[in-house]
Amino acid sequence: MDVRLFIPCFVDQLFPETAFNMIKVLEKLGCTVSYDENQTCCGQPAYNAGFREESKAVCEKFVRENISNSAYLVAPSASCTGFVRNYYPKIFDNSSVHNEVRDLRSRTYEFTEFLVDVLKVEKLGARLAVKATYHDSCAALRECKIKEGPRKLLSNVEGLDLVEMADNETCCGFGGTFAIKYEPISISMADQKVNNALQTGAECIISTDLSCLMHLDGYIRKKGLPLKTMHIADVLASGW
Repeated sequence: MDVRLFIPCFVDQLFPETAFNMIKVLEKLGCTVSYDENQTCCGQPAYNAGFREESKAVCEKFVRENISNSAYLVAPSASCTGFVRNYYPKIFDNSSVHNEVRDLRSRTYEFTEFLVDVLKVEKLGARLAVKATYHDSCAALRECKIKEGPRKLLSNVEGLDLVEMADNETCCGFGGTFAIKYEPISISMADQKVNNALQTGAECIISTDLSCLMHLDGYIRKKGLPLKTMHIADVLASGW
């Protein structure tokens, strides 16, 4: 199966190892993986900040780069995946690329969603001895309707003890520029999320979205707490 990588800007710049681990997992499952080095942003940051025309120019570039390829587009981020699937059809409604965007939407997947729903895989032979809790990102849960898939994958990781935290569907407080515009609220939400995780006895918070994990990790490091964060791709690439 042909897979084209959709690597978000911040993953490319700050967490490239997660992208490489996603490739490792996909290739183990027999996928042929490709990546366009000219790929840039999907346009979400500008769109959410209110710069709709500037965002559309970035979105147009993304569309041009991906409509000529029929491969699945897979990303280690539900946030960016959700933006392409839910907002591109609105941005390009009744445009010359309307049908192409609908096709692009139909083959764009978040990483765990692709594994469970398309490849029909739930066990990869991963091993990681850790007690962990899972954070449902807002984008995964609300925009992509991802809930059980990541948990099924984690339940099959040998040595991993998965425990649910209280209020696991509550936002972590990141929300992109929300964390900058409303810093006190954002920090309070991170405090609640981290404390809920600590109360489970977990050593690690796992999620589909590094944006959430980056926010939580910053709070954890600032407070010097005995907790780490891991993207699910890094977990699934462990132990083999």
